[in-house]
Amino acid sequence: MSQTTDLIKYTLQIADNALVLGHRLSEWCGHGPILEQDIAITNIALDHLGQARSLYQYAAELFNNLPLVEKNDLFASAVLQQKINAEEPLDEDDLAYLRDGWDFRNVQLVEQPNKDWAYTVARSFFYDSFNFHFYTALQNSADKTLAAIAEKSLKEVAYHLRWSSEWVVRLGDGTAESHERMQTAINDYWMYTGELVTMSEADTAALNTGNGVAATALKQKWDEQVNAVLQEATLARPEDGWMQQGGKDGRHTEHLGYILAELQFMQRAYPNMEW
Repeated sequence: MSQTTDLIKYTLQIADNALVLGHRLSEWCGHGPILEQDIAITNIALDHLGQARSLYQYAAELFNNLPLVEKNDLFASAVLQQKINAEEPLDEDDLAYLRDGWDFRNVQLVEQPNKDWAYTVARSFFYDSFNFHFYTALQNSADKTLAAIAEKSLKEVAYHLRWSSEWVVRLGDGTAESHERMQTAINDYWMYTGELVTMSEADTAALNTGNGVAATALKQKWDEQVNAVLQEATLARPEDGWMQQGGKDGRHTEHLGYILAELQFMQRAYPNMEW
């Protein structure tokens, strides 16, 4: 496997996290608890979508420059295979809308359902706490495009972390009911946090070439960030135990299938449709 193929997988891993979480957050549009937060969470969803677009555009550029034999081994999607065999170039829309679930490399955390506001906040807080330190480190990538995307995205990611941290504190140190709901959400989604700082094959390959970030090295910073906010929110940190994994390798929960069914419907029902 070439370094370019490894870089594509790594780029898609980051892009898929952004796309799937952005889609999840967009489900709150028009349903937020108050107008201000409805607007805030919609804008955060758009931030994630913008990051995903930049990353998918770069992944498509890298893919189109691969020799055909390497292209055929990268995706399992039959629809994409048809385009590849016809020697048609791929673009960002193809990578978002025509890959099947097993081609996606996002962590399982971001595909978990919104449930209520506390669950949504908990999911974002766990991911934002990692993502802030991840993008900070990615600015030093040997790959100039990834470094530039990280630098551009970091201001957005810093706001995401501030927003979700403030809501964890607001709910955790609020009423008895809000505290209970926030603690329950923290407990239930804790088992999905381990994958954030677990190295996949793509992570390892990118790190070895200087393009990627050592996710395991971010564990201490993530712990410190999470512990400080949970303490301020008067919430208990769950015990570290068995953790869900597999999303980075294409093994997902049942929730991703429902996300993709909605996200990809128009493009699959009306192939090659353009606005």
